[in-house]
Amino acid sequence: MGWVLSVALPAVLAGLLVSAGIEDARARNIANWKNAAVALLAPVWWWASGYALWPDVAAQLSLAAVVFALFVGAFALGQMGGGDVKLIGALALWMPFHPLLGMLVAMSIGGGVLTLVMMAERAWRRGGEIEIPYGVAIVVAALIFLPRTIS
Repeated sequence: MGWVLSVALPAVLAGLLVSAGIEDARARNIANWKNAAVALLAPVWWWASGYALWPDVAAQLSLAAVVFALFVGAFALGQMGGGDVKLIGALALWMPFHPLLGMLVAMSIGGGVLTLVMMAERAWRRGGEIEIPYGVAIVVAALIFLPRTIS
């Protein structure tokens, strides 16, 4: 049963991520239920992956708490939306330190590129405020680094 979950759970996670990215691109919103599903599936992933309560689960919870706290700061400064912050926190429950760090770097680069493209598009149209669908960059980065998490 563990091997079934170790294949099925990343597939479910990928589906949730794609859905969240599409929703963010369309509506600039990520539904709370999607973020909750990502977070609530993490303990099942830990069990399927054979994580021990100590130190594996404790380390994963600590890492996720630190990452979430850092991005709550970005939210408080108006730099990110709440759905984006919740998605990053939920993903941090899934990813060990090195894949998570790689995801955050890729997410930052992707978000910067996305911002530049949207700024250029706004300049071309001459006006209007832009709201960056940063969830798209989060999703793409997570999908790139997800295989490093499940290996």
